Amino acid sequence: MTTTPATPAVPVRRLDRLLFGDNQFFGVNHMSEEKARSQQLRFQRIDSVMSVLDAARDEGINTFMCTTHDRVAEICDIVRANPTAYPDMVFHPCMPYAHKYANAVTEDGFLGAIRRFMPDSGVVGAALKGTRSLAAKDVEGIATLLIDAELKMFEGLDTPVVWMQNVIVDLLLGLGFLDAFRIFADHVRSRHGAEPGFITMNLPQLLDALETVGVENPLVCSNINKLGFRMSGGVEGYLDALERRPFRAVAMSVFASGAIPAEEAIEWACGLPNLESIVFGASSRSNIAHTARLVEQYWS
Repeated sequence: MTTTPATPAVPVRRLDRLLFGDNQFFGVNHMSEEKARSQQLRFQRIDSVMSVLDAARDEGINTFMCTTHDRVAEICDIVRANPTAYPDMVFHPCMPYAHKYANAVTEDGFLGAIRRFMPDSGVVGAALKGTRSLAAKDVEGIATLLIDAELKMFEGLDTPVVWMQNVIVDLLLGLGFLDAFRIFADHVRSRHGAEPGFITMNLPQLLDALETVGVENPLVCSNINKLGFRMSGGVEGYLDALERRPFRAVAMSVFASGAIPAEEAIEWACGLPNLESIVFGASSRSNIAHTARLVEQYWS
């Protein structure tokens, strides 16, 4: 495959050490379905979500790494409507929200799903009428339009990084469709002035793929914890990548969904080379404050 250099990088902004995730708001817990259901019920009210985000901000955690779930649009509306209350809030959109598309295809079929999510434009209309764009499977054209549609909810907000979700990243890795990473990176940079980020469950393989298509010094978020929980290839491969490979690392699942005590997990993670940020989720003020204190203590 010919290496194609990506669009020149946008100005790099150093990430905060702690990023706040959104799994707890939408009933995602990798160890306990019961806890996931409980959290989903608790956060049905948007004011319950905002109270936790406000608690994170009280601890100096201003970056919200979130999916493009429909309810995130409500959060965006609140932040836009209250600029003095959220003057420095940063969003890191993660896309696509796979369940949203799966449900749409089930309800409306493939073409109906495209109509639902794509902007209403002449290009889209032509594609959906079966003209050359769709017949030729113009993946790049459709993909970039979908990116634009997903980012619409964040209009007017600070979005310095846009992430490709692991469910898509790892699917593309498996299919060998590596040019999709370059398409995503180029479009996020050129159209939205943001840095592209990639979330994966296979860090070493993704770094090889991004190097192949010319995405240099990428932002990559992956599970990184001392137990090897959901780390394809094992802990040693990840540690080797952190030591030797040129990329900006963000760690998720450092607690291995609660299997590692918080202090032990944070102390280990903060000692890793080349780690720029940790993303975590929590549903209580006390847990947020505890994590923030541990990171301040161990991240020298």
